Amino acid sequence: MAFTAATSPLCTWLIAACVTNSVAGLTGNDAPVSSGPLGRRLKRRIARSKQLTAESWLGIGVQAASRSGQSLVAFCESGLSELGTFCSLQGFKECNNLKQESLFGDGFFGESLRGLRGLRGSGSKSIRAGRRAVAAGKASAVVVQPAKESEQKKNKKTATKQRRVVVTGMGLVSCHGHDPDTFYENLLTGKSGITEIERFDCRDFPTRFAGEIKSFSTEGWVAGKFARRMDRFMLYLLTAGKKAVMDADISEEVMKDLDKSKCGVLIGSAMGGMQVFNDAIEALRVSYRKMNPFCVPFATTNMGSAMLAMDLGWMGPNYSISTACATSNFCMLSAANHIIRGEADVMLSGGSDAAIIPIGLGGFVACRALSQRNDDPAKASRPWDKNRDGFVMGEGAGVLLLEELEHAKTRGAEIYAEFLGGSFTCDAYHMTEPHPEGAGVLLCIEKALAQSGVNKTDVNYVNAHATSTKAGDLQEYKALMKAFGGNPELKVNSTKSMVGHLLGAAGAVEAIATIQAIRSGWVHPTINLEDPESEVDMNVIVGDEKQRLDIKVALSNSFGFGGHNSSILFAPYVEANEEE
Repeated sequence: MAFTAATSPLCTWLIAACVTNSVAGLTGNDAPVSSGPLGRRLKRRIARSKQLTAESWLGIGVQAASRSGQSLVAFCESGLSELGTFCSLQGFKECNNLKQESLFGDGFFGESLRGLRGLRGSGSKSIRAGRRAVAAGKASAVVVQPAKESEQKKNKKTATKQRRVVVTGMGLVSCHGHDPDTFYENLLTGKSGITEIERFDCRDFPTRFAGEIKSFSTEGWVAGKFARRMDRFMLYLLTAGKKAVMDADISEEVMKDLDKSKCGVLIGSAMGGMQVFNDAIEALRVSYRKMNPFCVPFATTNMGSAMLAMDLGWMGPNYSISTACATSNFCMLSAANHIIRGEADVMLSGGSDAAIIPIGLGGFVACRALSQRNDDPAKASRPWDKNRDGFVMGEGAGVLLLEELEHAKTRGAEIYAEFLGGSFTCDAYHMTEPHPEGAGVLLCIEKALAQSGVNKTDVNYVNAHATSTKAGDLQEYKALMKAFGGNPELKVNSTKSMVGHLLGAAGAVEAIATIQAIRSGWVHPTINLEDPESEVDMNVIVGDEKQRLDIKVALSNSFGFGGHNSSILFAPYVEANEEE
């Protein structure tokens, strides 16, 4: 029968349990049994089985064996009756020829179980035949041989098709525009978004420029009462997140059909609500009564994801990750893993930061991380150039809508790219300085390739972390050459040369640039690279002009203070790959 392949392992287990309990009864060692209702019933069955089995052991010859076998089957029959499943003689025979079918899919708990229930009235003849078979000395074949088959089955993992993750929506807020197309057009033209800071008076700071967002409106995206109280990082996050939903063509009608329990939000921030927290401290100088009652929740990094989920009604995985400037990549890879494990079908993921405020600027100045090229801000961010003198602060948010492939196809979504996977590592070396040999970066890249099942020869584009710092740029470049240096098609560029370093949002905004490169077939230039380091091969680096590139697999790197390393991989979505 069709159901026997699924039921036979269960029969084997139960019969083996019978024998174990019978022998345990003779030695005085009881096997553990659940304390629930089913467990109590099984205990009573076991007690009766012990008595019958003990009696059978007192006899000798075939008669004793027959009585023991009958007791065994009687116990198993009654136990299986309680479970609503019977093992017929046909089922016993099938134990010796198990089919390679999953025991944990619908076939076991669905159709097969319903089929077994139908046997309650018609299985008595088979069970009587089973008793005769056991009495005739065939019990050992039932117990021992299937155990071997079961062990073999354990060693052969059932092949399952891994859930694939695709990108169906993108949203961003940046100094280069607030939609992916405008943003990427500005990158392709080599336009710098670095300007003098206008939000506050910074004349006394040694650095007075940044990738500051000059015009931004929450109208239509965030309710007025929240827009007046929230930190900018949260306003950027909510706006970019909702734009990603809209870009994915998830309308109100589509939203009604979504399983909200399998839709989640995982958007992080490196710095959180710095302005809200700073304002609370200033208010506290007067009195705690002057403090904003929302200052604590609106300062925490998790509240952005929470507020967005509240707006959308999404009840799936919801939290934030903060790993400095690697935050976005950590969030995107973790979100993709939720989809792969079946915990979600749709995930909004990325990062947001708004640290261009006095305390943020002052903090990075204090740790001597920023460029001081005040006379020409547009040329301050210059990755791999000999005259670079530090990174340039940026701000904004980037959010991807990641979706399980079949879910996206079912609703007819446009697929921008496929998310292949990635990896995280730690330098375990220094709070702010990269490992001098780039060991953690190289390990991260290698693990990302292994985890994603990607051959390094297929990676022909890298959107580098490349922040324009003395140590970081070269260590990353060396790691990339060790990993991919033999690939003549390899092209590497830096988005930060034009928009600065968006901290926790950098990875998501650069992921959008990477996806746009895949879609358009153009990789954007790296500006201000006028005098490259001697170790840098300009045949690999995309210089001051955009270049045509048919991207096979793209890698995007993000690293952060604390030695946090992250690498994620994207590729064009190819429908033909579904059969592979």
